[in-house]
Amino acid sequence: MSPETIFSLCNTIALVGWLILLIASPFWFYTDKLLIGIIITLFAIVYTWLLASTFQFSDMEKFSTLDGVMELFTSKIAVTTAWIHFLAFDLMTGIWIKKNAQKHNISHWILIPCLFFTFMIGPVGLLLYLLIRFIRTKTYFADNY
Repeated sequence: MSPETIFSLCNTIALVGWLILLIASPFWFYTDKLLIGIIITLFAIVYTWLLASTFQFSDMEKFSTLDGVMELFTSKIAVTTAWIHFLAFDLMTGIWIKKNAQKHNISHWILIPCLFFTFMIGPVGLLLYLLIRFIRTKTYFADNY
């Protein structure tokens, strides 16, 4: 399967996962099990497979410099692998935001912008949620950090 096909399939699966998180999670108890147990696990499997099939142990030293990392990301397989890493971790962050908001009685409707920005530009969505949670709880280091 080509990197373009893997990239496209994973993007589609991620979009479905985010739609489930945004729309179904307030109403369906099994949302997290589906998202973590199937979608994120699938991303982890594909990521591991791509990494194991293309990554050379000698490439480890390239992670210590910006030029080395840029060299690693000159192949479509490497960029696809990194993109799947983002997809998995951003979705996991979205699940954490939702669960943490439930714990602190923050309305799901308020989370929609946070989750959207987490999907599109990960840390910005997380930062937005942390600001909302701070305003709501009046404490920065809330439980279940």
